[in-house]
Amino acid sequence: MTEQKHFPLSTSHSPPTTLPTPDEKSMRFQEACIPELAEGAVKQAYYQTLAAGCKVIEAINGQLVESSPDGSVRVLRKLPMGIPVSPGQRVVRLKK
Repeated sequence: MTEQKHFPLSTSHSPPTTLPTPDEKSMRFQEACIPELAEGAVKQAYYQTLAAGCKVIEAINGQLVESSPDGSVRVLRKLPMGIPVSPGQRVVRLKK
């Protein structure tokens, strides 16, 4: 029977490093970046989807539109009017 050798995952004997606790200022800065990061992620997903040869469904000017990789656009249907809201405003859907 062969003997198994065990190797340590880490050769240093120092404790694992911990990240510093962020202060209020750095948290606000990071939170302010979220909309910009989200916009970039949505654009990247849009172009990756088209580059993969797939179609993208999106809302443009009150219409539900299907965009194809070849650049063609097909209107699927008209969308109902949107509800204007202010940042931070809460909207409750009424049960029918």
